[in-house]
Amino acid sequence: MPQSHSILGRIESAPRRELYFFALYRTLEAAILAGLVFSPLSDLLGSQRHPQLGLGVTVGYLVASVLLLLVRSPRWMTLTVVVGLAVDIVAAAVITHALPATTAGVAMMLLFNVAAGVLLLPSRGWALAMIGLTVAMLFAEYGWTFFHDGGTDRSIAEVVMFAISYLAVGYLAHQAGQRARRSEALADQRGAEVANLVEINELIIRRMRTGVLVVDADNHIKLANEAASLLLGDGEGGEGASDGLGVLLTHTAPELARRLQRWRNGWQADDTPMQLSPDQPEVQPRFARLLADSETSLIFLDDATVVSRRAESLTLAALGRFSASLAHEIRNPLAAINYAVQLLEESRQIVDGDRRLLQIIHQQCQRTNGIVESVLGLARRERASPEHLDLNTFVRRFIDEYQQSLSIETDTLEAVIGPRPVPALVDQRHLQQIVTVLVQNAMNYGRLPGEPARVRVRVFQADHRPMIDVMDRGPGIPEAVAAQLFRPFFTTSEHGTGLGLYIARELCRANQATLEYVPVPGGGSCFRITLPGPHALLPA
Repeated sequence: MPQSHSILGRIESAPRRELYFFALYRTLEAAILAGLVFSPLSDLLGSQRHPQLGLGVTVGYLVASVLLLLVRSPRWMTLTVVVGLAVDIVAAAVITHALPATTAGVAMMLLFNVAAGVLLLPSRGWALAMIGLTVAMLFAEYGWTFFHDGGTDRSIAEVVMFAISYLAVGYLAHQAGQRARRSEALADQRGAEVANLVEINELIIRRMRTGVLVVDADNHIKLANEAASLLLGDGEGGEGASDGLGVLLTHTAPELARRLQRWRNGWQADDTPMQLSPDQPEVQPRFARLLADSETSLIFLDDATVVSRRAESLTLAALGRFSASLAHEIRNPLAAINYAVQLLEESRQIVDGDRRLLQIIHQQCQRTNGIVESVLGLARRERASPEHLDLNTFVRRFIDEYQQSLSIETDTLEAVIGPRPVPALVDQRHLQQIVTVLVQNAMNYGRLPGEPARVRVRVFQADHRPMIDVMDRGPGIPEAVAAQLFRPFFTTSEHGTGLGLYIARELCRANQATLEYVPVPGGGSCFRITLPGPHALLPA
């Protein structure tokens, strides 16, 4: 983004700078003419046809030039150039008429003014109009002198040659200006594309599960993505890495620095997995030079447990397909049992004791159907499609929709948001499902006996990471139960399936987010979602 701002600054300053030099040149011309007219060197101007007219137009031209030098806003660029060029043309024609000896010099000076003015005009119509005005004033001055003042020493051939010169120079200058503007527009487009590619590259590097470090020749860490910062033990997601800008790799990971030095010295790379910090998985480092003639190195930290996780993923995928197939098979007999129970409940020959048994069968069928639906939802889970999202807007809309779709009666559900937006990068559909699970759990279980549920959804930022808290004022969760909350099929309720929190955590993992239970000292429960921020690459 700083690159794009600098490009825009250069684009905005270019017209202002060009207008300034053009106006400065015009002022210099006017000052030279005024100096010649009012100085003892005025005899060099030769015979003067109209001395008073020459004095007046010279002074007026100088004043107009100074005013145009002060007014050079890029917003009024076309108008400023047109007015300035018209002043140049009229002043040149009048000076040529009043001071005939200066004709050749003034005509040559005007040639540059016409070329520069047409070069700055973006419109072909204005450019042709200014060139036409120059030629018209040239012939008008010659005709006025020839017919009104009794003849002139200049030949018509000289006037025609100057007219052709103005036409040719003006046309070439306009073509050069058009080409320069097209080149500038193309450069702007390429600059925007480069800026977009930089953002895309940052996003790709940030989303990489492989840690990436940039280390200079002195072993100072210059850049790190979130995975590398987490592996080095710099905090959740590497947000704390910004405090260690330029930290020595030798201090942060001595063994990694030793292997890097051995690789630089030409030794064979050591592929043995290593642990960079406690409570972090083992990694396999890979080294590469950033540039062929540079000592700056790239270090890739591959998680050594990737292979085992991939095998586990394949196993879970196969289990998911099997579970989905099994769930489909269970739904058919389950529907038949439900239908049979409904028919039995309509029978008048069923005694009250047996009706209670039918109610139990119906409840258990509903519970089993809920488990089947959860398993199918887990098996059908799609990949995450993260997008930039304002969490304040999302939570506000979620609560409005939740209150409209479900009657919460005496319960309360409110949002706690700040005045500033909290941007995040997450799949909106997944986040909707996660927050729905947490709010429903809080409504069902986060209440004291005989009291309504009071649920709050809070959005905030901590350590530059966007977070969402779903809090209730219920009895809380015992420590022994909290340790098993996210296990599949674990539930403390006879009506629960035990899959809601498990699926919510899996959806968080798919979005590079975390879901955790946070004990509340004053009573109640809090489930915290920590989401990825909108910015990709983090400084080391």
